[in-house]
Amino acid sequence: MSSEAVGRHMPPIVSLDDLTAMMAADEHHRYEISPEGVLSIMPPPGYAHAIIATRLTVWLATAGVPADRIAQAVGLRIPGRAGVGGRIPDLVVWSKPQADGVWLPVADVLLVAEIVSPGSEGLDTVTKRNEYAAAGIPQYWVIDQDTAQSVTMHRLAGDRYTVAATMPLAWLLNTSPAEHDLG
Repeated sequence: MSSEAVGRHMPPIVSLDDLTAMMAADEHHRYEISPEGVLSIMPPPGYAHAIIATRLTVWLATAGVPADRIAQAVGLRIPGRAGVGGRIPDLVVWSKPQADGVWLPVADVLLVAEIVSPGSEGLDTVTKRNEYAAAGIPQYWVIDQDTAQSVTMHRLAGDRYTVAATMPLAWLLNTSPAEHDLG
């Protein structure tokens, strides 16, 4: 089913259950919703995007972060003033294993990483950064698909993120996750 067909059957107020049903009906798009109810429909990530996510996952696992604390493209329940939204970060690291589910709570999240794709710059660098900070997620990394695959590491300071470091992905992969409070 296409996103257009899904849209024809969309309820006036979309819940996380509705979002789950829309994703099941349309395997060609990723659906997210802000806590304010703003729906985002994105195409699936490309090959370069997937390789960056895989490299980060392998780096974490090789350094000893248990595999049941690392996940790619899993849904998170994002609380906000206007309600609960659902975001699907490219990579999530938890402090402990999670129960199975489609939309997991953010309580034990240590890190959320988003890999910027063409057209998602504003969503990844402004909207999601603000939502993840408001949800209390301690670290938010944004990885650009530029030549260096620049990683900008944000750390929560109060209710906002501050930039802790920016480095090429290759440099990051030569450090230890423990150096970034992920061990």
